[in-house]
This record gives sequence, C-alpha cells and structure tokens, in this order.
Amino acid sequence: MTLKITVYSKSACPQCDSAKQLLKARSLDFEEVKIDDEAERLAFYAKCGPSVRQMPQIFINDQRVGGLSGLQAALTQLGR
Repeated sequence: MTLKITVYSKSACPQCDSAKQLLKARSLDFEEVKIDDEAERLAFYAKCGPSVRQMPQIFINDQRVGGLSGLQAALTQLGR
C-alpha cells in the first residue's frame, strides 16, 4: 500500500526534524510543506482543529495523525 505522507513544518523546529528523520530512516517518501509565516501558520492550525497549536502536523493519506508521537503511533499501526 502506497502512503501519501505530508509533513507541515516550520524552520528551527527540532520535532519537525525528528519526524522527517524518522520517515527517511524508514525509507518512506513524504512531501514537506514549510509554513514559516506566523499568520499562515495560525490559519493552518485553525483548519486542523481547535487543539492544534504546534508543528509538525503530519497527514497520512489526507488524515491528520498529529505530530511526532502521532506519526510514530500511525507507522506502528500500519506496520511501517
């Protein structure tokens, strides 16, 4: 099964870097979308839901799995 993985990130974000490293270590392709502008980031958070206020935000097959811990859980569940 092919996974469509999108990582929404920002510059100078250790959690973002860790998420990308995890995906690379597992040889999983992903698209990165950097949102460094604060206003754009706040608008993005609003689209994700009321409790979303941090980066990275990761989507697998257009479903939000959350940040780094959500990514780890999703990959485990998918057997990746």
